[in-house]
Amino acid sequence: MAITEERLRQTFSEGGAQEIYQEVKSTDDFLGFARQYAFSQDYRVARSALWGLTKASKEELAQLQVILNEIIDQAMQTENTSVRRLSLNVIERLEMSEEDLRTDFLDFCFEHMMDVEEFPGIQSVCMKLAFRMCKFYPELMDELKRTLEAMEIDFYKPAIKCVRNRILNGRLK
Repeated sequence: MAITEERLRQTFSEGGAQEIYQEVKSTDDFLGFARQYAFSQDYRVARSALWGLTKASKEELAQLQVILNEIIDQAMQTENTSVRRLSLNVIERLEMSEEDLRTDFLDFCFEHMMDVEEFPGIQSVCMKLAFRMCKFYPELMDELKRTLEAMEIDFYKPAIKCVRNRILNGRLK
């Protein structure tokens, strides 16, 4: 079955996301697929496309490296939490160099990792991404560690506590 917007609108299961991934894998055009569907104004289409992309290997996702900034923009601008979470998960699996550091995205990650009202999946990936960006600059790493140490940890879910502790204990790479 061909991938269409209508089909993506109706993909609501892990199995459906896996099928989408397998079809994209068979064409080996992750970039073309992402450009066509991952930025759709219809959040259901974008969500399903991104969900399928999260099934890809790091090597397959490397095709998306050229649109890293577009995916970052989407994560920061979307109002849909599923699209935000899935976009952040794709970003986390892409390479990030010192040249890729965007202060607006770093600020976004700091804000969302600290927001106790944010979903834990978004908080934890923002924390991991903030760590990856800060490790290029000792002064930013110091700021991240001070921020993490200042967290009122009782207000956060176990997943957030775990990522926080892994960063503070030097176990997150």
